[in-house]
Amino acid sequence: MATQKEPQNRNYSARGMEIAERVVSINRVSKVVKGGKRFRFSVLVVVGDGIDQVGVGMGKAREISDAVRKGIDHAKKNMIDLKKNGGTIPHPVQGKFGAAEVLIRPAAPGTGVIAGAVVRAIMELGGVKDVVTKVIGRTSNPINVAYATFEAVHGLRTAEEVRRLRGRGSPVSV
Repeated sequence: MATQKEPQNRNYSARGMEIAERVVSINRVSKVVKGGKRFRFSVLVVVGDGIDQVGVGMGKAREISDAVRKGIDHAKKNMIDLKKNGGTIPHPVQGKFGAAEVLIRPAAPGTGVIAGAVVRAIMELGGVKDVVTKVIGRTSNPINVAYATFEAVHGLRTAEEVRRLRGRGSPVSV
């Protein structure tokens, strides 16, 4: 008699926090073969714990459900910590990927997430409550915008990190 594997619970990260997933874009592509057209799907997925971790991933398969699963697995492998200062980001940052350029700026409490659908998904799943963003590149391709946003978020530094990198101690209180 064959033994069954325990079902894997893919909704929890290593820290035990629940991971939320959001499908941002679904693209259907076709290949013309002798018998007709073969369709495949590429899916862009954003995952995050809603506190400080976020990841972006792509999945490609013949079925949408398989593509989403692959995208979620890829995004979970590439999760990063999103640096925050309260409910916003510590400083303005710009990210570029391909022809897409994304500008992300901190905002006052109560502003909310002012962003397009792709950038909004990354910010909300990363736990950012107040931010203003603008896609300023020559493209609105969701895949390039997502990776440009992810690159910008990856470049965020807190004040303590900058002090440590410059070799400074703690701030002097007068």
